[in-house]
Amino acid sequence: VQLQAFGGGLVQAGGFLRLSCAASGRIVVINAMGWYRQAPGKQRELVATIPRSGSINYADSVKGRFTISRDNAKNTVYLQMNSLKPEDTAVYYCNADILTSNFVGVNSWGKGTLVTVSS
Repeated sequence: VQLQAFGGGLVQAGGFLRLSCAASGRIVVINAMGWYRQAPGKQRELVATIPRSGSINYADSVKGRFTISRDNAKNTVYLQMNSLKPEDTAVYYCNADILTSNFVGVNSWGKGTLVTVSS
């Protein structure tokens, strides 16, 4: 099972970016999916999570600016990031809880995509 993230880049403060992350491999079902980020010199932190069904969770720092969504048919999770701030600069990682075709549950991480917000 692999997760591959796309969409990072350099943007000015106040701008927007859309990240996407697609899961591939022998997947039966994907339960929770999410985005995390790690800024230079800081620990990795939760940005947003979305279950297969149920309530979406956002970090307080991104509420009202970021929107997480998913397409179960494509095994893909998205993160729409609006009103970006310099403090949003980080490597963004996608994460998913996946049931494989061997009926083993795995928690998988993507390699990360860099988002840089200039002031």
